[in-house]
Amino acid sequence: MKNIKSIIAAILLLTCMSANAGEKKTEGFEYFLPKTAVRMSVLVEKTTTKPGKLAEFSELYFQKKGITTQQDNYRIVGVSFTTTGVPDKDLRFFLPVDKKHSILSIDCDPNGVLRAINTRAKRVEEPAPFTPSAKPAPLNPNDYMSQDILSAGNLPKMAQLVAQEIYDIRDSRNQLSRGEADFMPKDGEQLRIMYAQLNKQEAALMQLFQGTTTTDTTETVLTFVPEKTQKDQVAFRFSRKFGLLTADDFSGEPYRIKVDDLGLDEEELDVVESAKKEDFQLGVILPGKMRMTLSAAGKKIAQYEAWAAQFGEVKMLSGMLFGKKLTSKILLDSATGSVVSLETEPLE
Repeated sequence: MKNIKSIIAAILLLTCMSANAGEKKTEGFEYFLPKTAVRMSVLVEKTTTKPGKLAEFSELYFQKKGITTQQDNYRIVGVSFTTTGVPDKDLRFFLPVDKKHSILSIDCDPNGVLRAINTRAKRVEEPAPFTPSAKPAPLNPNDYMSQDILSAGNLPKMAQLVAQEIYDIRDSRNQLSRGEADFMPKDGEQLRIMYAQLNKQEAALMQLFQGTTTTDTTETVLTFVPEKTQKDQVAFRFSRKFGLLTADDFSGEPYRIKVDDLGLDEEELDVVESAKKEDFQLGVILPGKMRMTLSAAGKKIAQYEAWAAQFGEVKMLSGMLFGKKLTSKILLDSATGSVVSLETEPLE
C-alpha cells in the first residue's frame, strides 16, 4: 500500500472537488468512486436428532433415555470477511475526450465504479460459495436385523430382540479383543475389518433406541457499508434453537459490529500541490484503515481490518498525466478506489 501511494504522492493535487463534477460538458466518460462494502460470511452448523422407533425402551435395556421428539441445535462454526466496492453516488466524475487529453478508454465495474484508464483491469473473482463436504450414506437398521426381528409382531418384542442382538455384538467384540472368538482373524488387517463391521452393526441398531443425528453446515453472507460515524450496531441475532436470525428478531442473542477508524497513514499525506487549478476531474481515493469487531455477550467472536474508501480522502490526479506529451495507464482497486499501478509513457 505504501509503495503505490508513494508513487502517486508526487502527482496528487489537493484541489477541491467542484460542485458540478458529474455534469457532462463535453464528450467523455463518467464513473464513480467506491464506498468499501464488507461481506461477512457466517457458517452455521445445524445438528438434528430424530427419535428412534424404539426410543421408549431405551432406558429399560440400556439405562439411557431416548429422545421422543426431534431436537435441533445450531452453532456458529466460522466467520470470514471480504471487501467489495459499491458506487458512492456523491463521488461521480467525468473525464473529457478532447484534443487536450489522451484518454482513450476507461474500464468500470458493472455498477459504474472505475477500475482502469487506458487499459483493462482483470475481472475480480467473487468469493467461492461455501460447499459442504460430502456426508456418508446413513445407516439403515433394517439391513442388520435378523428375520425374527423383522417379523416381530409388536414394538416390545422387537425391542427385546434388537437389544439382545446388540448385546450379542458387544460380546463378540469382547471375545475378539481377548482372543477367544471361534473364528479369530489371521492378521491385524482382518481384525480391524471385523471390529469395524461389528461397530457398524451396533451403531445401526442403536439408532432404533437413541435416534439418528445429522449435521449440516450452511453459509449466510451479510453485507455492510461501514461508516466513520457508525460505532456499534446489531449485525444479526443468533439462537441455538433457531439459528441465524435478523437483527430485529428478539428471539436470539444480539451479535454486534463495532467499527473503529484507524486513520490514514500520516507519512503519505505529504503530497505536492499543483501550481495551477485544472478543469480535470480525475479523482482517486487515498483510503484509510478501519477495523470491524464482531462480538456477543461481551466476547470477541471475530475481527477484520481493511482499507476502506470512506475512511480516507479523495485526491485529484493531474491532467498532465494525459497531456499532449505524456499519456498514462492506471489501474485502481475497485473496492477502495486507490491506485494499484500507474505507468506513464511519452507521446511521439
